[in-house]
Amino acid sequence: MSTYVYGIARSTHPSPPEQLGGVGDPPRPVRVLRQGRLMALVSDAPEALRPKRRDLLAHQHVLREAGAEGTVLPLRFGGLSPDDETLATVLAEREDHYLERLQALDGKSEYNVKASHDEQLVLRRVLADDPALRAMAEASRSRGETSHEGKLELGERIANAVRVREAQDADLVRAALNGAAEEVSAGPQSPGWLTNLSFLVDREQSAGFVNAVEAVREEQPHLVLTVTGPLPPYSFVE
Repeated sequence: MSTYVYGIARSTHPSPPEQLGGVGDPPRPVRVLRQGRLMALVSDAPEALRPKRRDLLAHQHVLREAGAEGTVLPLRFGGLSPDDETLATVLAEREDHYLERLQALDGKSEYNVKASHDEQLVLRRVLADDPALRAMAEASRSRGETSHEGKLELGERIANAVRVREAQDADLVRAALNGAAEEVSAGPQSPGWLTNLSFLVDREQSAGFVNAVEAVREEQPHLVLTVTGPLPPYSFVE
């Protein structure tokens, strides 16, 4: 039977509660696999594992319980090993690397920040920043521009200005928050987001990071920031 892996910790990390349940229906009991100076939180893997809500929450719950007792390198949902012996071999081979990551992540959490534009406010911003474009838009309104060519030209110029602003604001968000974090990791891009960044933040400095986010919101009202955290540091574990 395959082994489901939740996370990796030092061998001195406290064991999870005996009744802690993991993924599967019924939930598979969570157990500890120790190898050298490391341990892994594991359970037997259910057949045909799928990212169902119950199992996603169970995975998060195990990491939350373990993380409350010390630093854990969290694996994303779906981490499997063919068996315990294979996992133990990997832990032995990569022991130094995992110990380095555990030390780097001691006392730290992850905050994910996604940024997008408020369409109306960013339009006002690009017009305010470009006098020529603003004059063109005002002239079009004053004469009641109805030609297809005129509307197309104005629309293209505004769209180009917004694209330039998107790149500028992506850099702005990273620069404004980078100083309040230990590390930053870029996540996958998707339509609608200017940027998707994960920040590694010292737990004792988390208030300062949240304040930095609020400062960006106040200074750049055309930006919409979505913040998720604190989270296990998924983005900073290889």
